Amino acid sequence: MQFRQQALAKLQSPEELDLPVRFARPQGWLVLSITVVAMAAASVWAVTGSVTSTVSAPAILTHGQGSYILQSPVAGQVTAVLAKQGERLPAKAPVLKVATAEGETVVRSVAAGRVSALAATIGQIIQTGADVAAIEKVADADDPLYATVYVPAENAASIPKNAEVDLTVQSAPTQSYGVLRGHVKKVDRTAQTPQSIGAFLGDSQLGEQFTRKGRPVAVTVRLDRKASTESGYKWSSQDGPPFELSSMTMATGSIRMADERPIDWLLP
Repeated sequence: MQFRQQALAKLQSPEELDLPVRFARPQGWLVLSITVVAMAAASVWAVTGSVTSTVSAPAILTHGQGSYILQSPVAGQVTAVLAKQGERLPAKAPVLKVATAEGETVVRSVAAGRVSALAATIGQIIQTGADVAAIEKVADADDPLYATVYVPAENAASIPKNAEVDLTVQSAPTQSYGVLRGHVKKVDRTAQTPQSIGAFLGDSQLGEQFTRKGRPVAVTVRLDRKASTESGYKWSSQDGPPFELSSMTMATGSIRMADERPIDWLLP
């Protein structure tokens, strides 16, 4: 009998239009509103916002023209070392003397610079073409330092002109002195080989070190100057380290890349 009454009621009002319909609970409306607002905010941020990224790579402080390796033009025995490590020499300055079968030969510097390393000692027997010294090409004591950052080749094209660079200097702990500030001066477009890096830095071992993970691109960084610091350069801390910076100091460079809009990640 109960089922019969329900069937008759269904026939009388098949659409049940007289019954109230509940579309959503109040809690559901709140969740829906929050979701819509969040999606709208994300859409606006994707179009108008920007994301900053950086690329980090090994670096070294040098003078802008780099170094060269002085080689002996003759074979013989070193009888005198006439230059000292750290000494600044003019072009054609005597560096050492070598006794040969034909007499004594003076090995001279090729260009003006500072002796960064001496590989020859008195009494040593050397062959023609042997490396006897590394000389950094700097003519004046006031010549500024630069940083050369060896960036992976795949990142080089994305580095913007005059990009900001933070340098963590090996001899200046970041916790005490912060980072050294600079800006990109030049980005080479040719991947470096161990030989080209070694020739520029006057150290073949550094050439091997900087190419251990592949052939990088050299990025020259102009260090920001600040006369009130002991080093003469700008740091993230107020004063920086209480000493001058020297060339051939190892560092790590963090280069700020061009800002990107999140929507660009979704577009082909």
